[in-house]
Amino acid sequence: MGNLMGSLRYKEPRTVEECDSTWESDSESDEQPGDEDSGISECVSRFETGRCGEQANMSPKPSDSKSSTKMKRSFYAAKDLYKYRHSYPNYKAPRLPNDYRNLRFYLNKIPLIPDGIFIEEILTKWRGNYDKLEHNHTYIQWLFPLREQGLNFYAQELTQEEIKEFQSTREAKRRFLLAYTLMLDFYGIKLLDKSGNVARASNWQERFQHLNESQHNYLRITRILKSLGELGFEAFKAPLVRLLLDEALCRGTLPNMLHSTLEYYVYTIRLRSHRRSLLRYARQHYQPANTFLWGPPARRRGAEAGPGGRVAEPTPERERRGGDPHRACSPLTKKDSVGGGGGGGDGKGIKGYTVSTKNLQEGVMERGRGDRGKYIETVPL
Repeated sequence: MGNLMGSLRYKEPRTVEECDSTWESDSESDEQPGDEDSGISECVSRFETGRCGEQANMSPKPSDSKSSTKMKRSFYAAKDLYKYRHSYPNYKAPRLPNDYRNLRFYLNKIPLIPDGIFIEEILTKWRGNYDKLEHNHTYIQWLFPLREQGLNFYAQELTQEEIKEFQSTREAKRRFLLAYTLMLDFYGIKLLDKSGNVARASNWQERFQHLNESQHNYLRITRILKSLGELGFEAFKAPLVRLLLDEALCRGTLPNMLHSTLEYYVYTIRLRSHRRSLLRYARQHYQPANTFLWGPPARRRGAEAGPGGRVAEPTPERERRGGDPHRACSPLTKKDSVGGGGGGGDGKGIKGYTVSTKNLQEGVMERGRGDRGKYIETVPL
């Protein structure tokens, strides 16, 4: 009855602003005054600040054409992530019987379809096999299930009952974490502890170079982040997003991922204070500063203003095109770690989307009419 009443009360958002509650002031007692960047590591000395600047100097500078291109936030992305953060308020359970297929797969009782591969084989034989992980597009929906349909229509959507059962099954959660570390290694990242802290792996240079050019993996990361939240690992999201944001914005190793990080990854995080911290950090270093789209809306900028109620203007040094856009960026920590601290299908049934043979091979679904300028609208795999 509770779910039914929630569906009746659900009002479909019609604008990006209606989808984004990040900067709302109500119920924000979790953020203490003067502690706005809690959970975000900072420079501890001028020496380290300079060192980060030297790393950033090696990254490419934004071109005039890219800087001058007018961008806007994607309503599709905002709406998709609004529904995810609010546990799919208009969700309808699948008509098929709920046989807990995702849980049984993680208990090694059934293989993934259509490949016929069991989870233990993936965990033991696929680690380090980057060609297989890159070019196979049927496993990701089984490793990271969601309450939404992906490109592999053989994979079954999660249900609320299955989520509860999964979260209470130790063996399934153990294998899920191993699957997460498998994909982190594929991306050049390692899991440091049970709190979700992450850092560069020893193979980061090679894997980051690949990841920067392999944009279908950006859709996979969206799915991974969503699945972490569904299956009881919400606290693991912020450390991963923080590392990707720092690499894309500050260190210049993943520049092609910056838009996906700000438009998608940050907004998979359900806790508003964590989203605000990440976006404040990004706004501090984003160039050109006056094109940052993810800050508080205009009607609320007074809360972010300085003395006298005025919003601080970007300095000429930071706005100058020829200057180093990453000079003020801070390193993560001395160990380059991020603190979290507890903190192919045919696309049937997805209205408004078309799937071509090329898209199936690359794991991408295109929207007939995009709403974020030059960026192609996509459905997470």
